[in-house]
Amino acid sequence: MAQDRSFKEYVADRFYNELYGSVSNWLEQNCQSLDVSSRLVHTIDRAELSDINVKCVYVENLPDMKIAFDVILEAEFEISETDRHTDRYDDKTQWFKISCFGDLADSLDDFSISSIEPYDSRRKYCNPMSDSLVPLIRSDQLENVARDFLERNYKEALSRPMFVDPGILAERMGLSIQMKSASADCSTFGQIFFADCDAEYYDKSDSSFKRIHVNKGTIFVDPESFFLRNVGSVNNTIVHECVHWDKHRKAFELERLYNENAAQIKCQVVGGIKDGKTGTATDWMEWQANALAPRIQMPYRQAKIKAAELIRKYKNILRTDELVDIIQPVIDEMATFFCVSRLAAKIRMADLGYEEALGAFTYIDGHYVKPHAFKRGALKRNQTFSIGERDAIVESTMNPALREKLQSGRYIFADSHFCINHPKYIEYDEDGTADLTDYARHHADECCLVFDLTIQKSSNSYGKQYFTECVLYRDSTSDIVFEAHYNTSPENDTVDGRAKMLQAYAKELSDVLKNLPGSFSGALTALMKWRGKTVEALAEACSLDPKTISRMRNNEEYETTIETIVAICIALQLPPVISQELISRSAYSLGSGPKFMTYHFLLEACYTKTIFECNDILRGVNLAPLTKEK
Repeated sequence: MAQDRSFKEYVADRFYNELYGSVSNWLEQNCQSLDVSSRLVHTIDRAELSDINVKCVYVENLPDMKIAFDVILEAEFEISETDRHTDRYDDKTQWFKISCFGDLADSLDDFSISSIEPYDSRRKYCNPMSDSLVPLIRSDQLENVARDFLERNYKEALSRPMFVDPGILAERMGLSIQMKSASADCSTFGQIFFADCDAEYYDKSDSSFKRIHVNKGTIFVDPESFFLRNVGSVNNTIVHECVHWDKHRKAFELERLYNENAAQIKCQVVGGIKDGKTGTATDWMEWQANALAPRIQMPYRQAKIKAAELIRKYKNILRTDELVDIIQPVIDEMATFFCVSRLAAKIRMADLGYEEALGAFTYIDGHYVKPHAFKRGALKRNQTFSIGERDAIVESTMNPALREKLQSGRYIFADSHFCINHPKYIEYDEDGTADLTDYARHHADECCLVFDLTIQKSSNSYGKQYFTECVLYRDSTSDIVFEAHYNTSPENDTVDGRAKMLQAYAKELSDVLKNLPGSFSGALTALMKWRGKTVEALAEACSLDPKTISRMRNNEEYETTIETIVAICIALQLPPVISQELISRSAYSLGSGPKFMTYHFLLEACYTKTIFECNDILRGVNLAPLTKEK
């Protein structure tokens, strides 16, 4: 199918006489009811048709190869009025809707007209088709379309999670599968024949093309695909061709009405159509087959049940509640259970609402990036947090906005991410290599810059459209080369605002530590001033007597307790690094054991809480509160 065919043009050409006759007959019988204004003719005695012009054809998809279609046309005609003295004439136009029916299996030889009426407005069509007779399927209809396909061809797959056997599916649809190469270079992964014909296949044994007779409904699958790809990809190919047979025979029959020698569709390895052009009818057919095949192999409800089961399993095995930590084994087991490729399972998991799948199995610079997670909706489907070293170098050099950020020292490139340079997000291994912390991997939207992806190179134009739209297709088996580009956006502005705050805060802490007096009393006084706390305000915040605070400020020898010092650190909401410095200047220290482990936890993880909240935590683990609450 090297070019788009127009059903409108075919109808206008082949059935011109029938349409013309229908309008002419209508005018003869209804000329006086014509709703046309004329300054010359006041009463229409006669209307004579001169020409018709088909404007559009709206097609309704019916069972088997049948179609119903409304032809919208403009009729040019002459009206006249006769009185005792003279005849008056005027030229007018009127739009009509002619409802028709035909069976493509009979090459529309049974064409019939059921009604004609002046065109008012377009009616709603339940199963509309394009002008090329490709079903019009929106992305939000895909699940229902896949479900309908299974209801008709593999109903048991809707009752429980199971492997949809493509061999059984093809047999039920009256199709046959032959393992034959349609190309010498394995570029044609699958091929389906819509008509009986003599076809070529490539015989690897003697490196030559040979011809055989093929019946319609035959699917060729390249036997090399088992070695070049995997069983899951082969299964997907067969289901893909079954979708073509179910959804696109009418488009193919339209092609045969123009070209009786047309016989098959050849589907390339990555999902395009051989010799296809972006945006054509064949592209839409490929989009539909690509989008529907995994939904047929992994029906929404049943895939959701299986995914939930595997998530529970791996959370228990790996003892974690974080989906990002188990997403990769879940994807792999989904692929094994449904006998699909890892990529198909990853895409399906994202479709099911598990956006963590988008951060899994991302192949960059010769390795898979560690899985990462982010808030729902943080990324568009053409965006990423993960970029390769080449793009990182180019963008950091050529993009002024990104270059300014990097020169500020606010970011560091680690594990294929530009991440905020802060200990909360960046850690170093024994060799000094920077890596994302677990927190950063779990909250990539909080600390990593977003990049837009465009496709630099692909084996065909349709692959670009499909994989950019559907998912970030960066797997080790992909031949698609992406380019990442930094753009100023609200998301990146938010991350940069956080980076600036952390940078300013880090500098502030550094200045506080650098100027902190060496004595406990001096350090306490300085920290109270930094936090803007008076003696009375601090005493109230940590539930102590103001005299106690005054003595600790003025008497270096004043005896207190580690609990009192911990309470003061919490009341001042001191960051862990500063509370450690204050405690180190006292005569006390945090020892070992459950009590002191809990104190460490309060100082490091709960220092922004109130003393009352911290005391509740202590009571919860059967420990005494830090201070007696007033």
